[in-house]
Amino acid sequence: MKNNGTSSGLLDEFEGTVQGHRDGHGFVQRDDGEADIYLPPNEMRAVLHKDRVKARVVRQDRRGRPEGRVVEIVERPEQPIIGRLLHEGGVWLVAPEDKRYGQDVLIPKGATGPAKVGQVVVVQLTEPPALFGQPVGRVKEVLGEIDDPGMEIEIAVRKYGVPHEFSEACLAEAKALPEKVRPADKKGRIDLTDVPLVTIDGEDARDFDDAVYCEPAKVGRGKGWRLLVAIADVSAYVQTGSAIDIDAYDRATSVYFPRRVIPMLPEKLSNGLCSLNPEVERLCMVCDMLVAADGEIYAYQFYPAVMFSHARFTYTEVAAILGNTRGPEAAKRKDRVKDLLNLADVYKALLKQRGKRGAVDFETTETQIICDDAGRIEKIVPRTRNEAHRLIEEAMLAANVCSADFIAEGKHPGLFRVHEGPTPEKKEILRGYLKAMGVGLSITDDPRPGEFQAIAEATKERPDAQQIHTMLLRSMQQAIYTPINSGHFGLAYEAYTHFTSPIRRYPDLLVHRVIKAILGKTRYQLPMLPTPGEAHAKLAKRLASRVKAPTTKPQKATVAPTKEVLAWEAAGLHCSANERRADEASRDVEAWLKCKYMREHLGEEYGGVVTAATTFGIFVTLDAMYVEGLVHITELGGEYFKFDEMRQELRGERTGIRYAIGTRVRVQVSRVDLDGRKIDFRLVREGEDLTTRAMKDKGAASAGVPVKASAKRSSRHKAEAVSEQRVERSASVAAAGPQSAMQAFKSAVKKAANKMKGRKPRRA
Repeated sequence: MKNNGTSSGLLDEFEGTVQGHRDGHGFVQRDDGEADIYLPPNEMRAVLHKDRVKARVVRQDRRGRPEGRVVEIVERPEQPIIGRLLHEGGVWLVAPEDKRYGQDVLIPKGATGPAKVGQVVVVQLTEPPALFGQPVGRVKEVLGEIDDPGMEIEIAVRKYGVPHEFSEACLAEAKALPEKVRPADKKGRIDLTDVPLVTIDGEDARDFDDAVYCEPAKVGRGKGWRLLVAIADVSAYVQTGSAIDIDAYDRATSVYFPRRVIPMLPEKLSNGLCSLNPEVERLCMVCDMLVAADGEIYAYQFYPAVMFSHARFTYTEVAAILGNTRGPEAAKRKDRVKDLLNLADVYKALLKQRGKRGAVDFETTETQIICDDAGRIEKIVPRTRNEAHRLIEEAMLAANVCSADFIAEGKHPGLFRVHEGPTPEKKEILRGYLKAMGVGLSITDDPRPGEFQAIAEATKERPDAQQIHTMLLRSMQQAIYTPINSGHFGLAYEAYTHFTSPIRRYPDLLVHRVIKAILGKTRYQLPMLPTPGEAHAKLAKRLASRVKAPTTKPQKATVAPTKEVLAWEAAGLHCSANERRADEASRDVEAWLKCKYMREHLGEEYGGVVTAATTFGIFVTLDAMYVEGLVHITELGGEYFKFDEMRQELRGERTGIRYAIGTRVRVQVSRVDLDGRKIDFRLVREGEDLTTRAMKDKGAASAGVPVKASAKRSSRHKAEAVSEQRVERSASVAAAGPQSAMQAFKSAVKKAANKMKGRKPRRA
């Protein structure tokens, strides 16, 4: 929103959402996409984190930030507050676990329920905060003791509003479903029970959404392969607008925590009727592809089928068989070895095509948390990706591309998975950085993914390769679900969607329904499903302002989006928001576990590498534990350090010492703040004896209790072993800043659709 031109220079009033900070300050995240407005502590006393407010800018603070004042509280969402019950000076109160709330909640004597001092409770507000009064509430639920196994998950699901209990209607509907595929269910389906489809998943997988089969085939005038990707047909059992459908839409995705999963669908479906378990018949949707020798998808078709999984493989087992076809693993599965070799051949061809497209493929270290029976971390280990992982990834990517093409060619609205390239601002930052670092390559005004991959390849042998690759990823945007197809930048696809995981992702279920509608020459209508946290009318109004295409002729009015487009926009926005919510809840649990883990290692020393540099210090990831912590700028030495934004490094003015991404350091674990999810390190310098270190720690190591950390941590996403997720999530991690994920993907929805270019694969 721009200046209104008054003599006072104040901005017009605007609406936004309050975002609290741990230091008592906060800001208003504006709906119009303009810069966030800083709120001083006195303004934060009468509002809470997540409140919707009307505000105005009144001045600039000493740091040049626009400082605002809350004019009106527009909406105070129903939000439970989780915290520990305390009794101080005869007064009961709850200290919120999420420090962004900024103030304790008073609990009247008769409102504590069965809760005891020190227990973790859920509080419902009965009186909002005021300028001169704290918020008041009552204990709604007792979660238990802070050290109870799984407490971190119980906190996270409530803190982030993750639905974790199915409705009675949903469970009743699931219970009424059949136990197995019935003869009537097979009507109108292709019988593939004699085709040796197999599943390939991790050792700990419980639900199997996809099965694959490949055989040599003539493609055009040359040789190639016929590749079948069969996906669980969830849409056959989850009817549009049913009780199960409403619960699934509410969740939008399964949420994965160490040792626990909160599924999108009831267990009878996710682990039973819709899971492609071995040696049982299952209903499926098939993407049947002809792949040429060069990896190009020559033709494809979709159809509903009934299948019979002939084997359940693990990634480790398949990698061993491909590595040695005469080994013991191959001997146990001799009937399937030839099929696996065919899959390996088509994978290599698809990989060549990936290289031709110039898709971004930066290798990142993925980690896995290993917990004991009590839910505490035993160790954190790197997750190894082998040829079997990559084989399945490429097969799934191929099916997803075909589903996007099928929907686009069918001219039917649906949800595309859109990952856009860098914004103009990020392009300028990246160009400046590459120039400052002496990289001989740069990006054009309209960059292609191949330009990023070329820079990565050209710099992979440099000692600062990690730093350069991180900056390449930071320039990218977050991926979203939207009916407006702008392509997938990271994977270099002109159209891409999600078809392969309907058990755990709602957008995939919608894609299946749309494909079935096109096959049946009908039109799929989105149901009037609830949109948690947003009224439909308000959401539609906001979306309408975001989908108007830019025009060079302002005198012509822009055509307003149809109700159907707005409905798909709303569904995409909802699914994208819940995907972010799931990621945030998972990261929160991992951060909690890592903090508890590192409390047992206070005072110990480790080698590590700098993973980020900021104005207030450097973040270091430990080599042995894959845990990240902050070395505050005050711990870097007795000189002035200046942050070089262009080079993304801290540099000492006197000594010239530099700390940049990739710099190796040795650190000591000095502080752990469990509530703040923060770990602080201090640098260990050569020649510094143990006594000096202990004096500097001031007893922190021996005390073994959490101490408030020095500064705010930046968030880090957990990478998953799927090619597109590695690209998208790495980009979103690197791009993480003070704006929320919601703001990032709302901004992305503004852009107009790019028309699909080039030759399309022919449908068989």
